[in-house]
Amino acid sequence: PILSHQVRLQTQPKPQPGQPPLYSGTFDCFRKTLVGEGVRGLYRGMAAPIIGVTPMFAVCFFGFGLGKRLQQRTPDDILTYPQLFAAGMLSGVFTTVIMAPGERIKCLLQIQAATGETKYSGSLDCAKQLYREAGIRGVYKGTVLTLMRDVPASGMYFMTYEWLKNILTPEGK
Repeated sequence: PILSHQVRLQTQPKPQPGQPPLYSGTFDCFRKTLVGEGVRGLYRGMAAPIIGVTPMFAVCFFGFGLGKRLQQRTPDDILTYPQLFAAGMLSGVFTTVIMAPGERIKCLLQIQAATGETKYSGSLDCAKQLYREAGIRGVYKGTVLTLMRDVPASGMYFMTYEWLKNILTPEGK
């Protein structure tokens, strides 16, 4: 719900001269959303990303495993931290295929809720309309930005995970 409020704050309508903005901050946005839309309003537009979580993690770990294997000469080779970072970055490329449409749909539904204009009745309707209007390109619009966010983040995640695993594992275990 915190990310939902960040999107609402960033996409709130520009106030008329002399009028205060719709939301004065995160907590005000949270309160007004809860009062006006109930608990469901806190999660508006989240169905698409939630549905994509399971396949996304399967693809994420597949990409990381593939990234490691591509850099190893033998299966027993121990990779350096930069190599683990590179393997994690490949994982980010793989997950973007699943994440990009869900992110686009989530943002459009959150903008719709903030403006009060009703163009989409839900996640599936939004996906259908995007496809009808612009084909697969409409569904995947914003993919480059998602790659710019997820590729280095995945590299850092997996490198940090492996580093923590190494320093927290007792010697010889």
